Amino acid sequence: MSSPPVLFHDVACPFCGMICDDLEVERAADGLKVRRSGCGRAASAFERKLPPSSPMIAGKDVPFAEAVAEAARLIGSASQPLYGGLATDVEGMRAVMALAERTGGVVDHAASGAQYRNFKVLQSVGWTMSTLTEVRNRADLVIIAGTDVQALHPRFFERIVAPAESMFGVTPKDRTVVVIGEGLEKAAKAARVGKVVSLACKPTEVGEVVGVLRARLRGFSLDKVKFGGVTLAEIDTVAELCRAAQYGVVVWAPAAFDFPHAELTVDQLAGLVKDLNPTTRFAGLTLGGAEGATTAASVATWQSGYPLRVSYASGAAEFDPARNDIARMLKAGEGDLLVWVASYSPDFVPPRTDLPTIVLGTPGLKPPKGTQVFVPVGTPGVDHAGRLIRVDSVVSLPLKNLGRAALPSVADVVSAIEAAL
Repeated sequence: MSSPPVLFHDVACPFCGMICDDLEVERAADGLKVRRSGCGRAASAFERKLPPSSPMIAGKDVPFAEAVAEAARLIGSASQPLYGGLATDVEGMRAVMALAERTGGVVDHAASGAQYRNFKVLQSVGWTMSTLTEVRNRADLVIIAGTDVQALHPRFFERIVAPAESMFGVTPKDRTVVVIGEGLEKAAKAARVGKVVSLACKPTEVGEVVGVLRARLRGFSLDKVKFGGVTLAEIDTVAELCRAAQYGVVVWAPAAFDFPHAELTVDQLAGLVKDLNPTTRFAGLTLGGAEGATTAASVATWQSGYPLRVSYASGAAEFDPARNDIARMLKAGEGDLLVWVASYSPDFVPPRTDLPTIVLGTPGLKPPKGTQVFVPVGTPGVDHAGRLIRVDSVVSLPLKNLGRAALPSVADVVSAIEAAL
């Protein structure tokens, strides 16, 4: 006899960096169903049917203890293991950091290439940042730079830019939205969004357009009348909106700037915020954080003092954002073992490599050919409880155990491997 359906309230969704925590999810005999407040991404992720999966060594099913023992043997014999992927929760990342420290490994999230476009600016000149809550409750002008926010965070406009209600009663009924980029204005046409201004340019031209905007705000005259396809008159319109704003926010996702020296674009965005703060209130808001990226960077910082790309080869934490980039190391043939963690998406597969590979992955993830050990793991917030750091890095949100499958957490598997060393 099947169990009656169970309805979970105030469920936090772990499948994007916003971690919306107002979902209702029902568990029935045929699986999970998002009943309220979920976006399309949440529905497909929560409702995904897990295929049968078991621990494997060299592609053959084995007992869990045997897979753990073989993983421990491989890690124990490696001189420089690489701990990558890192799509897990706080507890899983803590366990990975502990194992890396004990085994002299390198720690780096798969999304750190995008994150370091932000980190380079933060480390060199600093910035002034807001939070999702502050933007939701206070912003009257939102500038979205080069980023398809709707694709990245489907509920961003609904929950943050144009919420139905906010604290303090200060949220303007119709906020002004400026989009800097090509084809981004459609996403801004949401309920309770007022004026929408578009500066259409390529992602590689966003930095130039913002640089001109900063020059005009400082009162400089310019000989050219067009920059990256945007006219000076259009830029001047945005300058006036910036001057008139009571709380403006510049929003971007570093992953959107996927071209050489993209940190210079981020530097322009952070500089725009600094330029405006002497006369009004302005802040930045950076987005992304899927696959536990923000969590991995935060935990690495807590435990080592550095935001990822940390090596314990010397016995102590050593930070080198160029040398300890695991993507670079794999291409260069460095390291002698890859340990890949992917507990959310079956598409988050490790890169092709000739190194022996251990994969801790969600069922449905197809380990690359040659994977020595595969251990299926649960998804935080679905198969077990956990915690994730929200994309604005200011709050840790609890994740519920919805009881989809009886799978071990990454923290449990990694701790078992460490105990077997």
